[in-house]
Parts: sequence; C-alpha cells; structure tokens
Amino acid sequence: MGAALDEPVLLLNRLYAAVRIVSARRAFSLLCKQLAEVIAVEEEGMRTYDFADWCDIADVRRELEGDQYRWVQTPRLKLPVPPVVRLFSYDKFPKLETKLSRRNIFARDEHRCQYCGQRFRLKDLTIDHVNPRVQGGENTWENLVCACYKCNAKKGGRTPGQANMMLIRKPQRPKVDPNRKLRVGPVQFRSWKAFLNNAYWNVELRES
Repeated sequence: MGAALDEPVLLLNRLYAAVRIVSARRAFSLLCKQLAEVIAVEEEGMRTYDFADWCDIADVRRELEGDQYRWVQTPRLKLPVPPVVRLFSYDKFPKLETKLSRRNIFARDEHRCQYCGQRFRLKDLTIDHVNPRVQGGENTWENLVCACYKCNAKKGGRTPGQANMMLIRKPQRPKVDPNRKLRVGPVQFRSWKAFLNNAYWNVELRES
C-alpha cells in the first residue's frame, strides 16, 4: 500500500492547467476533503468524479482495467490511484523556468565532458564557464557546461576558440527539466498527455 500511495498524480488548477505532480497520498487527501475532483480521460471523452463516485466505480475499473492502475487497499474497499485530480479553488500557474544548478547541468549534458566527449562519474566532473569569468562570462545555461578536470585545466581562463578546443554541443536552456523524466503507466500516460505541454510544464513522459 505504501508504494501505491507514493504513485505520482498530476495536479491541475481550477482552469485545467498542470500545476505540479503530487503523491497519491496527497491526491486522496484533497479528494476526501472535497477540495478536488478526479479527471479521467476515457475513450468517450473526459469525465469528472468526486471521491464518492470514484469509490463507487472502483469495482468496475478493477474488472475492466485492473492491470492499468495502481491500487490502494482500504479497510472497506480497493481504490485505483487517480491519474489526474483538479483543484476547485486554485487558479495560479506554475513557473516555467528550470532551475540553474550543478545537478541540472550535469543531467542536461548527460555527465559527458563537452570538450572531449567522454562520460565521467560526478566526482570527476567540473562546471566550466565557456566564456570565462575573467572575461566577463556569466552564470547562465548558455555559458555553463560539464567538463572533466583535464579539459577544464587545459582550457584555463580562455574561450574554446582561444584554447583551440571545440564544444561537442552548444549549451542552451533545456526545454524539459533534465531530472524530471517519469515512467508512468498507460492510464497516466494517456491522461497526462491531454494536459501537458512545454508551454506551461516541463516534464518528459515515458510510458512503462
């Protein structure tokens, strides 16, 4: 039951825009408090369910789609984890920017030195300023790359051109959060795709 309660659920605001991903535990809490409703994308279209209705159709879903859901066992019944829930009284939108951090730069560059092209363990990687700080280089997505210690030392306080070195890929802000790649079940995948796009959410969906 613990694992099922940790299952990711997509949370929408009142205007049906994706806000964040929450745990099934949090989603059920919102449903029980009547602060949200279940949104289900079905073959005949989109349907909404309050918590009571979601409990009422649990047996039918288990019979028809039992292997497509994660299930939470309660003392009285077994409930499918809803793929999407919508808040009734929240209409704020999520921030669009992916945080600039060492962890995200390493993930964007796939732990690969952007000069020699080799993959390294985290402890063997550094962050290099393409345009060096001594020459006015700033801390931006477009000016920071992964570099191994050897290449970073060779480049020193020079630009790649001055050091006669070439970047294997031009650095840029990732469209998708490099650390937010989720593998989800078929029901989640179908339901989430109806509400996610890069205009307001940066998550890469991978179907299990």
